[in-house]
Amino acid sequence: MSERLQVPGPDGRSIEVLVAGDPGGFPLLFHGGSPSAVAEFDLFDRTCHDLGLRFVTYSRPGYGASTPRPAAGAYVDDVEESTVVLDHLGIGEFLTAGWSGGGPRALACAALLPQRCRAAASIAGVAPYHGEGLDWFDGMAGENHDEYHAAEQGREVYERYLLENFLPILQASADELAEAMGGLVTPVDQAAMTPAFTDWMARLFHHAGAQGVTGVRDDGIAAVAPWGFDLADIRVPVAIWQGRQDAMVPFAHGEWLAAHVPGAEAHLFEDQGHLSVLLRFDDVLVDLKRLGGR
Repeated sequence: MSERLQVPGPDGRSIEVLVAGDPGGFPLLFHGGSPSAVAEFDLFDRTCHDLGLRFVTYSRPGYGASTPRPAAGAYVDDVEESTVVLDHLGIGEFLTAGWSGGGPRALACAALLPQRCRAAASIAGVAPYHGEGLDWFDGMAGENHDEYHAAEQGREVYERYLLENFLPILQASADELAEAMGGLVTPVDQAAMTPAFTDWMARLFHHAGAQGVTGVRDDGIAAVAPWGFDLADIRVPVAIWQGRQDAMVPFAHGEWLAAHVPGAEAHLFEDQGHLSVLLRFDDVLVDLKRLGGR
């Protein structure tokens, strides 16, 4: 049985939290992609319940019912929200996983909360924008080229771009979603968009846009900025999951992370995409429990 709650956050802000899975299970802190907000999903609830995990996630600032920050933060800043949520729920040690734009948040928890974070997984997670030796855009759909080049130009330019080009995606129905996402969806990911999956994505996108493009804007600015922490500082077990059939976060991002996160275990697939790899959530969590000694 899932539960939503509002948690008092930093600087008088509020954080919207979703808890599901096994109420008595070992905590899993999940960081959603970009865009993202809390949205109940049977895959998450059922998988965590079956594996004895307490699923915890939250809407980042500016998404859903979470108060925006005064200015866009860096990926490292979400560790503060994560810590507040964990403390409010009485959670000490935890596992963490992040999908897409949530991947760097999971890695930030691994780097900065080593006494609490037992292991982390990056699922189709983005690599640093200025990663040495990485062509960040190579293999990425044209829609993302346009979006992140707009983000480079700052808050006002990027917000105008999103209002014109991204808001229709946030507002699309489940039936319209694949077409609205255009070249971002590869054939493998198109096949992964079952009615249950697209229903969840549409609900997630609609809720993510509850405050317009505020959350997306701040996420995009964070994506093209320094992360605020050093991957070399990570000392807890990490797994990198990535598919080659991914036009949103290219395969090279997973390869780069696997090579630059100390001791990372790589799960790199020729036949998986950005959405389809998330359907391997049970495999990710079984492996994550192993890495975390659970």
